[in-house]
Amino acid sequence: MAAAVPAPGAFCLREVLDAFRRCVTEQREVLLEPYLSGWRGLIRFLQSLGAVFSFISKDAVAKVTLLEDLCEQHGFVSVQAMVQRELAAGRAALRSRPDSGCRTLLRLHRALRWLQLFLQGLLSPDSRPSVLCTDAYNASLAEHHPWLIRKAATVAFCALPSRDAFLEVMNVGSPQEAVAMLGEAIPYISEVYGITQQLFEQHDLLDLP
Repeated sequence: MAAAVPAPGAFCLREVLDAFRRCVTEQREVLLEPYLSGWRGLIRFLQSLGAVFSFISKDAVAKVTLLEDLCEQHGFVSVQAMVQRELAAGRAALRSRPDSGCRTLLRLHRALRWLQLFLQGLLSPDSRPSVLCTDAYNASLAEHHPWLIRKAATVAFCALPSRDAFLEVMNVGSPQEAVAMLGEAIPYISEVYGITQQLFEQHDLLDLP
């Protein structure tokens, strides 16, 4: 039996896989167009899960929109090109300007780590999304959020649905097909995260306010 076609605008894991697969060039540059396209897909994933993730999805929407605007205004093609251009303009601008591409990307980069850890955990048949999500959050985003948001997030994660419900949201067929595609997508997401992490470490950009 053929898998149902996702409704227009619905999340589909295949779209995220295709976007992140296109992200990294042979020179190991991270292309911004597929990166932001992949993030649009991840935002639909978060939105499909309801209000539990709204505090992250709303912020991600704002950050993706800002980066798309910067790409259009300045012709940024890759993360590396954007970082080099902004560094050339001076580090003070990176720390003081809310529209800095580096600062904006850093927020998405931290959230991508959370999603990477969470989605990777779903590969295990014995995983519990509430525990997975909390552990992934504590290992990535929690230290960058005020106490009130951390507390609200921890409480909200306790109400997450079952692993099967998450696999169904992937919109790629059976749970087995969803797991197989997750296993294919996660290495691409991890590679993009790793290259960006190394770039930000190299230029001392991981602690931008």
